[in-house]
Order: sequence, then structure tokens, then C-alpha cells
Amino acid sequence: MPKAKPMTQEFLGNSQFNISNQAVSASCPSNIALIKYWGKYENQIPANPSISYTLNHCRTNTTMEFFAGEEFSVQTFLSGNEEQKFAEKIEKYFKNIEQYLPWILKGKYIIKTENTFPHSSGIASSASGFGAIAKCLMNLDDIFSGNSDSNFKTKKESFLARLGSGSASRSLYEGLVVWGKTEEVQGSSDLFAVPYNNDEIHPIFKNFNDWVLLIHEGQKSVSSTVGHGLMNTNPYAERRFQEAHENFTKLKTILTTGDMEGFIKLVEHEALTLHAMMMMSEPAFILMQTRTLQVINKIWEFRKITGLALFFTLDAGANVHLLFPNDIDNKRITDFITRELIPFTQKSGVVKDMMRF
Repeated sequence: MPKAKPMTQEFLGNSQFNISNQAVSASCPSNIALIKYWGKYENQIPANPSISYTLNHCRTNTTMEFFAGEEFSVQTFLSGNEEQKFAEKIEKYFKNIEQYLPWILKGKYIIKTENTFPHSSGIASSASGFGAIAKCLMNLDDIFSGNSDSNFKTKKESFLARLGSGSASRSLYEGLVVWGKTEEVQGSSDLFAVPYNNDEIHPIFKNFNDWVLLIHEGQKSVSSTVGHGLMNTNPYAERRFQEAHENFTKLKTILTTGDMEGFIKLVEHEALTLHAMMMMSEPAFILMQTRTLQVINKIWEFRKITGLALFFTLDAGANVHLLFPNDIDNKRITDFITRELIPFTQKSGVVKDMMRF
């Protein structure tokens, strides 16, 4: 059942602006969802709310040059290599958001971007990428339109990033971030993300590692866009959307009380549910690989034997995010990862990051 279009009046652009040649830069981190967003409506409206941790080191650094008065066009470079297909995607995106930035088609762009993490690594480059682009655009808007409200600027950055990549809306804030309307989080919205209230988070959840095991470093068998679309005909979709809301209620209590066991159970369940939805779609896709399952079983065995809080989440691919707190048991966990889990990666690949607070 389609959702009614939410109002976007507050984000409409100022018709008064004064453009000029400019060069701006921005950096934006990626994020990893704990409660997953999977399924969407028109205009990047999520079918269910999601919550993520913002990462620290895995980020996209972008420089945007704007040449005022030239015919509208976009050139994009990723790590120094021109990417024509991405340029076409950005041109389409810019045309889509003109009502929010009325000056956006009145010049030429050269966009140079670099990721601090490997491509196709199970880290959301679209989230950090569109987040960085949205920040660059709002930096230009500040210059051209004279805006100065920093809180509204971040809010609009999240709004604009969402229209490029839904998960990008969550990358504009640090810590735990919520996107999608839920009664459990005051001020939450389908249009933009909001930071989760730090005062409601137990200290045990504020200092976490996220090590990504690169099980498979190539292109995924199916894009996230196609995966979201498959939820339109998935017979279990409505129950999944309802469950996401139910899990928010559970998570709110878990975050307040410091219930690590409950946190692990919920996060792993959400990860496996995402993959179950793909396996129950038509056509069906299996995004995990044999080594993904072997790693998961190793983690479960280790946790059963030691009682230590090493657990996982998954993106829409084969790679595994290993989550574990920074505490006195860190060395036992990292030694286990090095000895028992990294051998399952494709090229001994692991990206070491942490949750950003």
C-alpha cells in the first residue's frame, strides 16, 4: 500500500541567490545499520524505520568545483579515475533536487572523490558518498544564498542525501542515528535522519569496534536498489516492516539498561532477516557465501565457549561486520579474529573501524 507523500515545504530553496565560481570540500563517514532499512516507497521514503552507528575512519572525501554560468554538466573522478556512469547518476540527482537548490543547474561541476576504504567492501560507499555531496552542495548554498542556521543546514543535508541514497541520510550525524518515523524516537522522520538521544544510551554501547571481514571484494550479485524493489512483491514484507517497529521498542529498553545479551540477539536477528528477505523474494538471491556462514558459526561457537561479546551484522552482501566493545577482553577477541576468522577472507582483508561518538 503506497504511503502518502510527506510535506517537504521547509526544504524548498531560496529564489534569491548570487552564484559565482567556487570550490568546496567535505568529508562524510559511512554507517552500519543495526535495525535494517529494506524496502522503500517513491522518493526514497523508507518502508520502516532504521537505526545505525556512524563509523569513524571509513569515510568519503569530496571536492566539488562549480563553474557559474556554464552549461550544466557533471564530471566525476573516483580516486583520480573519471567515472562517466557515476556522473550521469549525479546529473540525474541534481535535476531531481532543483526545487530545493534552485541554483543547482546553473553551472558546470567537477567532482573529485576518494574513499578511505576499499570499494565493494561491505561498507556503504553510497551513504558516505552522497552524504559528502550533500554537504558540498549545502556549503555552496551557504555561499550563494547566505544561509547561516547550522542546525537546519545539517537537517537539510540529511534530507538531500536521502534523495541520493536512503542510508546516506544517517551519515550526517555521529553516534546512533535514526531514519524513519517511529513513535519510539521523538522528532523522527521519513524525510531526514535524527541523532538518537545520547542520554538514553548506556555507556557500554558507546565504545564499539567494527571490523569488516572482506569475504568477497567483487561486485554484489544484486544491487541494493533492486533488492529494495523486490520487497514490493515479497509475501513477508508487511510482517517485516511491522517487526522493525517492534524491534525499535525492544532496542530502546536495551540501550537504556545496557542489556548486551539482548543487543546481540536483536542485531544478529536483524542482519539475518535482511538476508532472509532476499532469499524469499522473487527472484530469490543468496547474498551470503559459504565463508560468510562459516564465520558466523565460528562467532557463535566462540561466544558460547567464552561468553565474550563478539557478534556480527551484515550489509546486503557477503562481508561480515564484527562488532565488539572496547574493554578488558579486547585482546582475547582480536586474537581470535586474527587466528580463526581472517583466514576466511578473500585476500586476508579486514577493515578496522569503530563506532563514532
